[in-house]
Amino acid sequence: MAFTDRRRFLFEAGGGLSGVALACLLSERGLLAADDASVCANTPADGSPFLPKQPHFAPRAKAVISLFMSGGVSHMDTFDPKPALERYAGQPLPVKGEVVVRQGHPGPLMPSPFSFQRHGQSGLPVSELFPCVGAHADELAVIRSVVGRSNDHVMAHYELASGTVRMGAPSVGSWVTYGLGSENQNLPAFVVVYDARGGPFGGPSNWSAGYMPAAFQGTVFRASGDPILDLRPPPSLGEEQMRARLRLLETLNRRDSERNPANSELAARISSYELAYRMQRCAPQAVALENESPAVKKLYGLDNPVTGRFGRQCLMARRLVERGVRFVQLYHGGLGNQNTDTWDAHGNVKENHTQHAAEVDVPMAGLLTDLRARGLLDETLVVWQSEFGRMPISQRGLGRDHNPGAMSIWMAGARIRGGQTIGASDEFGYKAEQQIVTVHDLHATILHLLGMDHTRLTYAYQGRRMRLTDVYGEVIPQIAAA
Repeated sequence: MAFTDRRRFLFEAGGGLSGVALACLLSERGLLAADDASVCANTPADGSPFLPKQPHFAPRAKAVISLFMSGGVSHMDTFDPKPALERYAGQPLPVKGEVVVRQGHPGPLMPSPFSFQRHGQSGLPVSELFPCVGAHADELAVIRSVVGRSNDHVMAHYELASGTVRMGAPSVGSWVTYGLGSENQNLPAFVVVYDARGGPFGGPSNWSAGYMPAAFQGTVFRASGDPILDLRPPPSLGEEQMRARLRLLETLNRRDSERNPANSELAARISSYELAYRMQRCAPQAVALENESPAVKKLYGLDNPVTGRFGRQCLMARRLVERGVRFVQLYHGGLGNQNTDTWDAHGNVKENHTQHAAEVDVPMAGLLTDLRARGLLDETLVVWQSEFGRMPISQRGLGRDHNPGAMSIWMAGARIRGGQTIGASDEFGYKAEQQIVTVHDLHATILHLLGMDHTRLTYAYQGRRMRLTDVYGEVIPQIAAA
């Protein structure tokens, strides 16, 4: 058999993800003849990097759903009311030194255009932007004193994702997968679903495995259609043709293994082939939202074009954690048009936040309701976050600039005591001033709820035992309290 060039050979032999997924080694294990039910049974594969691992201590949560609002949500317009902005409206921000803003045009103090109401038995104040989430106030622990290190979107995204403002470090989802493995060997342990309008600031580095093996990086699922491109074999490729190509791949792999017995990458690649095959059968079932009842679809807002897009993401997250996926990262806000498609409210905070809150309020409340109804909320940690807060002063009269000095994040589930606020920013919302919480503290707390000591979860790299939290991080006591 003659091939025109090596690139063409690799293309023909590989056949894409759907081709390598049916490798002959799977036939030897009897998988090719299995029906859907047996294939989707949770059968661990020998040597898989995703085999379940024991936590350091009894966990409060088995899985994490992270709801990331890309663009920078204004804390004083959502979960941190500031009456002082009304009293001192139009006056300069009373601080020593220069006020550092990202885009310039610093104006005077600007009140929130949104009112706040107290919700639940706790009386937790929540902006009118989130009436449905507000109904879950007694399940929310709102942290009002989170600080970041950068007012740049990309760098701030990286910090929330990996603990560092530079690309190249493993994301928190990768650390969780590395530390705990997966409860379902037929689906990725770490799944990312981003906004249909585009990916977040910083792109795939947000879910990178960094210096860890690539197997621990996030797997991107689409919110509609096949969850992964090329997941299904092309119609033009017959069964016998597929088997013939894969027999060739098996022969090449065996030769490589014999010549390089210490090559661990080959074993990892074969493990990926096995997972890919299983995903052909199991991933479409996991995201078959059409199988949900009309009542559930309505709960997530799938019946409304405004809420339907993020509603699908939230419903998919529930279906994935229900099937043992360890970490699900959802992004709302995509780089189609930065000014209108993300929470980046430089031009008009009222218009921007009204639009985006309307897109996510019903789906997020539906997620909490559904998890609770199915008995999953007590063992699932839900985290709502953004890359930084906004300034209490106006930008060109209507907008707000970036502010990493104070932001609000809330957590729910995992048997966290809800209806509480943790820490505080100053009276204007400019800087966190009481119980300052760093991103390292957030990550230490997430790992703690999953049963892992952040100081003991390490990975050897370039002669050093690396940590998600570097040499920092303290567990937030109010979150850790039973």
